[in-house]
Amino acid sequence: MLELVGICERCKKKLYCLDGFFQGEVAENGNLYCMSCMNSVNEMKKEIDTE
Repeated sequence: MLELVGICERCKKKLYCLDGFFQGEVAENGNLYCMSCMNSVNEMKKEIDTE
């Protein structure tokens, strides 16, 4: 079963739940991101934390 959950905050890609598994990630603030955008967000956060 494929169910639309939401849209990536960054690239606006549609995010789905496929057979009970969410095909994206939820950030600490509750925003939804696709896997590639979440990786970018995490990298930016690491850079800010190390400055």
